[in-house]
Amino acid sequence: MRSVRLIPAVLGMVTALALTATACGPTETPADGTPAAGASSSADAGKGGADLTKDLADKLKKHGVDLDKWKNGEWKNWDKDTWLREAEDFVNPVIDGLWDPARMQSAKSPDQTITAQAGTGGTDPTPRPVRAQREKTPYHRNAAPVGKIFFDSPEGSMVCSGTIVKDPRHPGKSNLVWTAGHCVHAGQKGGWYRNIAFVPAFNDLGKSPAALENAQPQEVYPYGQFWADWAVTSGEWINAGGTNQAWPYDYAVLHVQPERGGKSLEETVGVALPVDFSAPSAAQAGTMGAWGYPAAPPYNGMIMHKCLDRPTRLTTAPATPTMYRIGCTMTGGSSGGGWFRVLPNGKTALVSNTSIGPAGSNGWLAGPQLGRGAQAVHEMVSKKFAG
Repeated sequence: MRSVRLIPAVLGMVTALALTATACGPTETPADGTPAAGASSSADAGKGGADLTKDLADKLKKHGVDLDKWKNGEWKNWDKDTWLREAEDFVNPVIDGLWDPARMQSAKSPDQTITAQAGTGGTDPTPRPVRAQREKTPYHRNAAPVGKIFFDSPEGSMVCSGTIVKDPRHPGKSNLVWTAGHCVHAGQKGGWYRNIAFVPAFNDLGKSPAALENAQPQEVYPYGQFWADWAVTSGEWINAGGTNQAWPYDYAVLHVQPERGGKSLEETVGVALPVDFSAPSAAQAGTMGAWGYPAAPPYNGMIMHKCLDRPTRLTTAPATPTMYRIGCTMTGGSSGGGWFRVLPNGKTALVSNTSIGPAGSNGWLAGPQLGRGAQAVHEMVSKKFAG
């Protein structure tokens, strides 16, 4: 059994977010297994399961999509008349080999910024910037639950960050990843993004882009790739995503399956974090740490970073919930990355995710408070794959 730790240090204090991992090392090959009974999976279509492939093909056919054509490039058709956007429309067939190291390096960050805030009565003064610190390597020993999310949008290949979280209906065997709504769905301007995959401990040794060109695959994705076979985000994000009214609801949960192998994500990586849905006020939340892979300048998206600060309040529109805001110099690409706090019982939990930052600078980040709506999203995914 090895210890996996998230250790931020700032403001003259060191907070240890201790995790325990029991999985095999990242260079070992996970044992094959079988999906939970009754779980219909988009990812399994790439593994040759005839019945599951037929289920997926039938689902796609209802939306006028041919599975073979989709894998051969039809997914690049972003016609708004056929772009699937409703909650029940999510499809994400595995395309073997699509996310090779070169394509991963070419992916860009979605630019989610805000230029003005309404409802200033719920907004505190802008926090001082906190310089993002590089996470220690190897990542699988220091921040194992954190990873990188890749997806395709009409603008091209994109990146976000995500966190492995616990599944109450599959203790010890979670396949759930927490991220931002804008990393999976375009909001009011479009529909579900495509080819969504999660890579835990991406670039495990923290190599430069040049060094990664000759890196072994296990250095780029030490635990392999996990494709989303289901995604849920808030109704507020689907209906109004991209507007100031929707940012407090900018969260999502993915259910993933390995591109190869059969073990669950949590078994493979060895750790998953609980989610804190108590939505404590900023004044009561204590110190929070934000992790992610910032990709917009001055960062390159290859290196995991972290910030630690005490949150303040940000209100993006009248009559909307306040968001947490911390000082942090991370940029786009860190979107969706988890914010963690130590609970009164001493356990580390995910309490928010990176949503937006300021336009024209990179001095702070804001994330939603996770209350009943976020808990409902988490429950919806867990129940769907309860077996």
